Amino acid sequence: MQLFQCQSCGQVLYFENTACVKCGHRLGYLPDRGRMSAVEPDGAEWIALANPEARYRFCANWEQNACNWMVDAAQDEPFCIACQHNRIIPDLSLPENRANWQKIEEAKRRLFYTLIKLRLPMPTVASGDPEPLVFDFPASSDGHKVMTGHDNGVITIALEEADDVARESARASMGELYRTLLGHFRHEVGHYYWDRLVRDGGELDSFRALFGDETLDYGEALQRHYDQGAPADWQQDFVSSYATMHPWEDWAETWAHYLHIIDTLEMAGAFGIRIEPRIDHDPQLETEIVFDPHQDVPVERLIDAWLPLTYAVNCLNRSMGQSDLYPFVIPPRVVEKMAYIHRLIHARAAIPVLG
Repeated sequence: MQLFQCQSCGQVLYFENTACVKCGHRLGYLPDRGRMSAVEPDGAEWIALANPEARYRFCANWEQNACNWMVDAAQDEPFCIACQHNRIIPDLSLPENRANWQKIEEAKRRLFYTLIKLRLPMPTVASGDPEPLVFDFPASSDGHKVMTGHDNGVITIALEEADDVARESARASMGELYRTLLGHFRHEVGHYYWDRLVRDGGELDSFRALFGDETLDYGEALQRHYDQGAPADWQQDFVSSYATMHPWEDWAETWAHYLHIIDTLEMAGAFGIRIEPRIDHDPQLETEIVFDPHQDVPVERLIDAWLPLTYAVNCLNRSMGQSDLYPFVIPPRVVEKMAYIHRLIHARAAIPVLG
C-alpha cells in the first residue's frame, strides 16, 4: 500500500478516507490511476484533482458508506472494479449487518488494490468467463452457520468474521496465530488463483513437485488435521500449521503470506523506513526498502527486506504489551514456495492484454 496525499491541501490520507480532515474535500480512489484523489462536484459527476480531464462517479456502494472508489462517468456500470464482483450481501436493514458488511468491503478493497497492482485476472460474471471471481457475504441465521471458503470461483466470507469479538474467539479456540478479515480474503483468493495459474496454466506437475499431490482426499485430510494436528516439525516446511493440512491449503496459506509481505513492504518503503539496529553490526538485521515489491524482483530480495522489518515491528509491538505483528517463521522451504508463486504471478502479468 502507498501513502496518499490530498491534492488540494497536501494532507496525508488513509486509503479508507472519504473526506480530507484538513480542507474538507471529498475523496475518492481512482483504480485506473492507483491514486486517492480530492474531488469536486460537476453537476451529477465529479472532477478528480488527480485527473482533472476525466469525469467520474462514485461507486453505487458509496451511498451505503461501503465504498470510496470511483467509476469512469462514461461507463454504464454503477459499481467500481471491486464491487462488481459482489453477488450476495447481507440484509442491510439490520444495523449490525450493515456495520459488519462495511468492514468486509474495506478489507476487500485492500485485496483488490494488490490484485490490480499484480495485474492478475479478475473476470466478472458479465465478462462471460467460465469461472468469474465472485464474492458472497452472507450472515448465519436460523441455526445455519455460514462457512468461509472457496468453491469454483465463488469466495464466501461469513459476515460474522467482521465481528471482532467473534473472530478473536474463533482465533483463540482454534489455536491460530493470526486471523483477520484481510487475511481471509488473501487466503481464499489464493484458492481462486490456484485454479487460474496452476490448474489452467498447465503447472500441475511443477506444483505437485513442490507442494504435494492435491488429488488426496480433502475431507479426510481436514478430519485428520483436526484430529491429530500438525506434525511436530511443521515449521521446517510450512508457513503455518494449517498449511500442513493439504497441498491446496499449503498453497493458499503461502499465497496469503506472499500478499502480506508485498503490501506491507510497499507501505514501509512509502514511509522511507530503514532498519539499522544500534547494536553490533549484523547485516541480516538491516534493510532499506527502495524497490517496488509488486515488480518482478527476485523473491530473495523481498525476504531479505521482510525479515529485518518484522523483527523491528515485533519488538515495537512487544514494547506496547501486544503480540507480535508477524508471529511466523519463513524457512528456506517456504521461500522456495513463495518464489514459485512469485514466478507464476509475474509470468501471467507478462502476457499482453488483448482488446
